[in-house]
Amino acid sequence: MKYAFVRTYRHEHRVRTLCRVIGVHRSGFYAWCRQPMSCRAREDVRQTGLIKQFWIESGGIYGYRKIYDDLREVGEICGKHRVYRLMRLAKLRSQTGYKQRRPKYKTGKPSILAPNRLEQQFDVDRPNVAWVTDITFIRTYEGWLYLAIVLDLFSRQIVGWSMSSRMQSDLVLQALLMAVWRRRPKQEVVVHSDQGTQYTSGNWRAFLRDHRLVPSMSRRGNCFDNAVAESFFQLLKRERIKRRIYPSREVARQDVFNYIELFYNSIRRHGSNGNLSPVKFEKSYYLNQQRV
Repeated sequence: MKYAFVRTYRHEHRVRTLCRVIGVHRSGFYAWCRQPMSCRAREDVRQTGLIKQFWIESGGIYGYRKIYDDLREVGEICGKHRVYRLMRLAKLRSQTGYKQRRPKYKTGKPSILAPNRLEQQFDVDRPNVAWVTDITFIRTYEGWLYLAIVLDLFSRQIVGWSMSSRMQSDLVLQALLMAVWRRRPKQEVVVHSDQGTQYTSGNWRAFLRDHRLVPSMSRRGNCFDNAVAESFFQLLKRERIKRRIYPSREVARQDVFNYIELFYNSIRRHGSNGNLSPVKFEKSYYLNQQRV
């Protein structure tokens, strides 16, 4: 008992000394000991957990702006600066770009096979007005895997895609066939591409003619005429391909499929769509059309 009394006395003496140094009352100090975290601190811990959840669901690519939109969507009340602060404290960062060679700008002459009908006017007011298409390549241990996509400029949705180990005309035709089968356009659609051999073949031109598709081509050597398709490939490589090692083409095929269909089209927020995914943006457009 004597030892306990001495121990308690020393403890109280240290508490009184500490309270005099920091200028607080002992009752306040003991209240802080019983509840060391303030209400705001506990709220920060709770919202940090939600932020980590949304960040992981995005594949570790979202920054504080898109995480803020996710929080508001589920009813959380917070500001962008608070989300930025919590992500910085939790060391959560968005996926930034990777270093690549700057493209050489060449004006060139207009295409003879098809004129440039877009003229870098990438904003359209309704779906199935203009599509853009392009090809990129993906490195695997089995060799190259080539990806062709067809993108609707209205919502930036990938409406057609195809992958193959060879970069032939069938690659782009399969992607365009998927786009026609999915969208079933009732009016003419402008299909913009570069001047690659796949897009100048007779099979490509015949398919466009048979399905009421109007060809459009970039100027020779000018990648900016097809900037939207190039932008999607940059996102795909930055957010997925550069963060993976593919042992086979099949593994790469499955991963690219998951990115396009399960993430990019249906979940990933797009700045030109009011921070909505391409699928949600088109749904809101059709709902507004029905109300009118």
